Amino acid sequence: MKIRYLLFNAYSVGGTIRTVINQANALAGEHDVELVSVFQTRDQPRFDLDPRVRLLTLAGLRGSGWRHPIRAWLGGRASRLVPPSEVRYASFNRLSDRGLVRYLRSLDGGVLVTTRPALNLLAARFASPSVIRVAQEHMYVRSHKPDLIDQIARWYPRLDAVVTLTDADAAEYAAILDGARTRLATIPNALTPAVRTPAAPNSKIIVAAGRLTRQKGFDLLVEAFAAVADKHPDWQLRIYGDGKERAKLQRLIHRLHLYNHVFLMGGTTTLEQELAKGAMFVLSSRSEGFGMVLIEAMAHALPVVSFDCPNGPAEIITGGRDGLLVPPQDVTGLTVAIESLIADPSLRNRLGTAAKESVARYYVDRIRGRWEQLFTELQEMKAPSRRSSAPVGP
Repeated sequence: MKIRYLLFNAYSVGGTIRTVINQANALAGEHDVELVSVFQTRDQPRFDLDPRVRLLTLAGLRGSGWRHPIRAWLGGRASRLVPPSEVRYASFNRLSDRGLVRYLRSLDGGVLVTTRPALNLLAARFASPSVIRVAQEHMYVRSHKPDLIDQIARWYPRLDAVVTLTDADAAEYAAILDGARTRLATIPNALTPAVRTPAAPNSKIIVAAGRLTRQKGFDLLVEAFAAVADKHPDWQLRIYGDGKERAKLQRLIHRLHLYNHVFLMGGTTTLEQELAKGAMFVLSSRSEGFGMVLIEAMAHALPVVSFDCPNGPAEIITGGRDGLLVPPQDVTGLTVAIESLIADPSLRNRLGTAAKESVARYYVDRIRGRWEQLFTELQEMKAPSRRSSAPVGP
């Protein structure tokens, strides 16, 4: 089966990039897989790519502008096709518009998986109906702005399927796309094969990870840890990730006199090794599409504490059995949950052991089978009415 994944930037670092590359790698053994990146910002992707996966870039902007004046001119002008309500709108441009439309109109048959709203919308508008068009939601639909949801309601009915990470989000899409023939499916992200060292039994390190943005709620976590550090000064918090909130978080750490307790560790491509150093993992997000880092931590037998934010944590964690769920943005509750794990090593061990067992349902072999089944069913549905008509215009 010919399967194509279309990413905003396969050369950067982030949860969507990592999980999409993992999917492409998992399918490469049995299928013809292509990874298409709209932009290219470095020579090689940061995450390992199976050599059987072909890598294609649509709108490279690297190199001197004076050598490529037309490319530079197009790259400096705002997109005409991406809705301004898309979070990444400012990063798209006329050059990416041209590259995307040319690519989408060139396709015939096979599967195309698009991985963010702008790309999903463009696939609906410009890819031929001969292509199985699958939109993959990596956040959740209600996290998008109302204008973007209006665009989703208008164009997604042209897609063959929308795949969400949680059942809750699938229900939201069902309401928005009411009456559309677009298939809705829930397929969570997969755990890839890795050597996962169990959590360090005597560690006094709390691990957190994610982009340093308001959504991830690291400001709430730092505030919660301030009370923890007062009672347990020998414990420390390590936050892995980069982002625009870094300076703000650093100021908060200094204001709360936590500079010897809380450390912004920067981005890493070796999170598995860092998780193994921890005594617990904490997710403090205001919202999540799923919470991939939760299942990665749980696979190390790390006890986890998480806000019960929309939409993913409650579908991953069974509170009190394999982790602790705290009401959304409840800083005091987060402090209490962390302190309960610090005070009770046997509770840490019990939750961690159960966590490792419960995430077996996310192993890549199981998740790969669900993707293959979906693609096969969509292919069978399209076969009787397969058309070779010209691509649909805007």
